Amino acid sequence: MLWMDSLRDLLVDQLQDLYSAEKQLVKALPQMASAAESDELRQGFEEHLVQTRNHVNRLERAFEKLGAALKENTCEAMEGLIEEGQEIMSQWGDSEVRDAGLIAAAQKVEHYEIASYGSVCAWADQLGQQEVAQLLHETLDEEKQTDEKLTHMAEQQINLHAIKG
Repeated sequence: MLWMDSLRDLLVDQLQDLYSAEKQLVKALPQMASAAESDELRQGFEEHLVQTRNHVNRLERAFEKLGAALKENTCEAMEGLIEEGQEIMSQWGDSEVRDAGLIAAAQKVEHYEIASYGSVCAWADQLGQQEVAQLLHETLDEEKQTDEKLTHMAEQQINLHAIKG
């Protein structure tokens, strides 16, 4: 077990966790895109894959700016969230209902990331690590935008198509 004596130690630990989470998403998003019936949802997952690759790059730059070891702690929370998404993808039935489930799974991921990035942004700010904070805020803003897009897609299209009789 890692011993943490400072907020900087906690920041680095949580960045390592986020690094693992983002790398797991890089692998999971193509599967989610192929499982989506809606072209708009598929395109949304594909666009978020590009963003997620940028999130990985930003985290690598944050480690460099902090002079911290670039390693990943396995993010068990993300493993669980991805597993839930895989369960939805494997369930047969109405593809429009599956799309609604995929949006819910994706939003769980986004909410986890928003909470995580919100914390590391605050810590980087408090530690005076302005360049690191700026990189993390960029990602936080993108995660919030993705969540809003998913909500809009669900409310305006996907959920309406999933309603049956």
